[in-house]
Amino acid sequence: MDNWTIYAAAIIAIIVAVTIVKKVASCLIRTVVLAVLLAFMALLYYWFSTSAS
Repeated sequence: MDNWTIYAAAIIAIIVAVTIVKKVASCLIRTVVLAVLLAFMALLYYWFSTSAS
């Protein structure tokens, strides 16, 4: 899997997650969920970037 594919998937996942959270959650819950999602995406990026090299 190329790096641009990982970046594209991460950006799409973040956009979809933010859109869903905006429609469903209140401000505090939205912030917590967004922080968890960003941490998860950073973890996935770390796993893919270390396994590729």
